[in-house]
Amino acid sequence: MSVIDKPTEAGTRIVDKAQYAMAAFIGVVGAYILYDATTLEDGFADQPVQPYAFPYAVGAVLLGLAVLLAIATARGDVPQAEEGEDVDLTQPSDWATVAKLVAVFAVNIALIDWLGWAITGAILFVGTAWVLGSRTLIRDVGVGVALSVGTWYGFYSGLGLAIPAGVLDGIL
Repeated sequence: MSVIDKPTEAGTRIVDKAQYAMAAFIGVVGAYILYDATTLEDGFADQPVQPYAFPYAVGAVLLGLAVLLAIATARGDVPQAEEGEDVDLTQPSDWATVAKLVAVFAVNIALIDWLGWAITGAILFVGTAWVLGSRTLIRDVGVGVALSVGTWYGFYSGLGLAIPAGVLDGIL
């Protein structure tokens, strides 16, 4: 039995208000998505399922989940901490690692227009892997290049979205 689930002296339960807050938040988001879906215009008239069907489905599912979470909370269901978690909560945060990750991300933002995603995406992957402890530079570069070039082609060719090619414009 968790601390939240223990009966008090009078026999009443302590209610996990955070779960109710989460249910309310999910409900508000779901309601907003449903409202926003009503403002969408008709899409392609020849399609059996219109583009606005997806937000209706997402909003309805979120509202349903909010109701189910509120019911579960009212019945006394509380989340249990994961016992296999490998984070030592007694240690302080490693702000140096966070600062290094922010620096790697800032370099990516600063160079993406000039170098393009295929290069800066690889730099982002390699830099992040290095900051988080990887010391296999050759493998990291190979994986980073494969992921960044693959995502560039996926967005550019597959989805028709132009992401910066940078210095590789005309080569990719």
